[in-house]
Order: sequence, then structure tokens, then C-alpha cells
Amino acid sequence: MTTASRRERTRLPAAQRRRQILDVATRLIGEGGFWALSMQDVADACGLTVPGLLHHVGSKDGLLLAVLDHRDAEDFRSLAGELGLSESDVRRGWPKDISLAEACDALVRRNATQPEIVRLFSVLQAESLAPGHPAAAYFAARQRRVLAEFAAMVPGRVPEPESLARQVVAVMDGLQIQWLRDPEGTDLVAQWRTAAARLFTDLTP
Repeated sequence: MTTASRRERTRLPAAQRRRQILDVATRLIGEGGFWALSMQDVADACGLTVPGLLHHVGSKDGLLLAVLDHRDAEDFRSLAGELGLSESDVRRGWPKDISLAEACDALVRRNATQPEIVRLFSVLQAESLAPGHPAAAYFAARQRRVLAEFAAMVPGRVPEPESLARQVVAVMDGLQIQWLRDPEGTDLVAQWRTAAARLFTDLTP
């Protein structure tokens, strides 16, 4: 551990320390992926020893899943607020007066403000295709959940809602990767709205 890290080691309340660990791990995973993540680097950045870090997260795999769960919870709260809904309202299912187009627009606006988090999910989503990746089950379940939620928001008069949900997710993910690669040349929100106007043509009354 560096001298600077030793000087920065301070005692923090458990909740505050855990938040610090998750923020640091989020940044490091977003930069290099899970396989390149060093528990020593996370510990150093937090002013902890590795055993001290493991006391809070249990293991490297445990740290990864804690990061993903934390980011999902944060994004869920933010998205509910963006749509003028309470968190409990959304947890019971998307209200009928919120359309898929509105929900997706709010989600893209939210993502446009947090490239570090979008990068984290993009890197891990690709990495988790490898057999044995600790987040493989998480991303498989997340994909099923998102597709089901989006399909349920498609009006009944529209044929093949599951197919539309898959197209929406594919376009959203693809645009986000282009934006991460060229943030100066890609207006994520504007590009999404152009694509959404085509995707949601059949959803207008």
C-alpha cells in the first residue's frame, strides 16, 4: 500500500464504507472489466487492506454482484422519479398511463447523464457471455425481466409485443455503445428519439 493510501485510511460507518467500495469498484470495472479487477486496487483506493475489503463484500464475485444490485436500485429510484412516480408504484408494475415510449425516453435521458455506469453494464454484459462468468446468471435474468416488462407495456392491438421489446432493447444498447465510443460525435438522446419515432410508429393511437 502506498504512503498516501495509508494516510487516507480512516474509519467510516459501515454503510458509508460500503458505498465507497461500490463506487470505486464501479469505476474500476467500467475501465477494465471484471477479469482485470484487482481487489488490491479497490482496497488501496478505499484506504483498506484486502482482508478489510473482504469483510465488507465477502469475495470478488460478491463485490461484482453487490455493484450490480446497487446500480440497479439507484437507477430504479432515479427512473421512477424521472417519470413522476413513487418507487413503490413502479415496483407494483408500470402504471397503465406510462407508455413504453415514455419509459424508454426517460431511461435514455438518465443513461446520458452517467456514461460510467453505462460503460460498466456494457462491459460486463459482453464479458458475461463467457461460460463461468459470475454475472452470467444476473444478466440472463435481467434480460428476461426487461423484455417481459417492455412487452407488457406494448398496447394489445400491436402484434408480436415480444418482438418489439427485443428490437427496442437492441437499438438502445447499440446506440449506447456508439455513444460510449464517440461521446462528442453522438447525441444519445437525439439519436434515440429518431430511432424511437420509427420503432413506435404502430403504438400511436
